[in-house]
Amino acid sequence: MKICVFGSASDDIAASYLNAGEMLGEILGKRGHSLVFGAGNAGMMGAAARGFYKSGAEIIGVLPNFFPDGVIYPNCNEIIRTETMRERKAIMEDMSDAFVITAGGIGTFEEFFEVLTLKQLGRHSKAVAILNTNGYFDNLLAMLDTAVSGEFLTEKGRNLCAEFDSVEKLVDYLETYVPENMDIFEMRKLGK
Repeated sequence: MKICVFGSASDDIAASYLNAGEMLGEILGKRGHSLVFGAGNAGMMGAAARGFYKSGAEIIGVLPNFFPDGVIYPNCNEIIRTETMRERKAIMEDMSDAFVITAGGIGTFEEFFEVLTLKQLGRHSKAVAILNTNGYFDNLLAMLDTAVSGEFLTEKGRNLCAEFDSVEKLVDYLETYVPENMDIFEMRKLGK
């Protein structure tokens, strides 16, 4: 499978996050999967890429032309350049078979919510998994639960993503994931 990994582009984070990202990449690569990512050399993107590289897996980086070459992970097998961030995300979404969200900031949150929204709308049925290292996403997940209790989100919509604090369990989930048929009317309470 081609696994899209979203995450931080900054190394100014705790080593425990970077170690988890590298372990994620190494395990996925050893199991025969490829990486699709934002081509970054630093942060969670760089960590995942280093893990995939250690295992000899294919690495595909996608980035907009306005990013300087100095930020690119140097061992990509393929680099795809785009004009816009929107085009970058569309290419990553289209070519990937599953999505993993690792610790990151605004860009990572935006990427997560886009793939989750597209899944809710039935535009894809791919796995969306959160690597919740050190409980990083606890507050975001609590916000989703609040949306369910306030009836802004259905329970089925809430369950379109899975969260794991273990890299191994996350990888097992991706490899055993079975897409289900989506009914967007049920999912979003449309036509109520």
